[in-house]
Amino acid sequence: MTQPLWTAVDGYFNDSLGADDAALDHALAASRGAGLPAIAVAANQGKLLQILALSIGARRILEVGTLGGYSTIWLARALPADGRLISLEIDPHHAEVARKNLAFAGLDGVAEVRTGRGVDLLPVLAAEGGPPLDLTFIDADKPSNPDYFTWALKMTRPGGLIIVDNVVRGGAVIDPNGDASVQGVRRLAELIADEPRVRATALQTVGDKGYDGLLIARVET
Repeated sequence: MTQPLWTAVDGYFNDSLGADDAALDHALAASRGAGLPAIAVAANQGKLLQILALSIGARRILEVGTLGGYSTIWLARALPADGRLISLEIDPHHAEVARKNLAFAGLDGVAEVRTGRGVDLLPVLAAEGGPPLDLTFIDADKPSNPDYFTWALKMTRPGGLIIVDNVVRGGAVIDPNGDASVQGVRRLAELIADEPRVRATALQTVGDKGYDGLLIARVET
């Protein structure tokens, strides 16, 4: 079982099940052209996010970590016409690329990209009030995962989902002396283990993006 095989299998299912289109392809190409790192979610992962959002009837979505807006497009397409997605991006250049990609996809009226540090923007978002979140997708700096999760939990309705990407770290998550990103994931797992308001699991994945995984938590109360 090697990376070329994982990539080929992803390619087969993406081609067979339709996991991309012109707007998504444009978002990836524009991101590459603007010099953004090639770390967006894989196509099948983006479609999984969309299916999860659709399955809970999401109307309000938060994304922490926009990059070029590829995952943002997948999620925003799950929303009804009066839905709203807010995505937080620390890098102004990344945020501008994402805004253009969302406009190209016809989603700039539904999805908003805010620029700044997530730990600074989340308290502001919480203070704005409004309807609770239905789904949060966390895919930003891993050391801050516990902070992002804590704020998301404050704002998410019972029955809502909080999804955290890149939690396996190529298997490094089991190393108690791992780097800052590993420590962020491990602190998150410890926080969730002690949090009675959520029911959570983590899945290992292989594919275009190598060996990693994601954590899915359902807010219970």
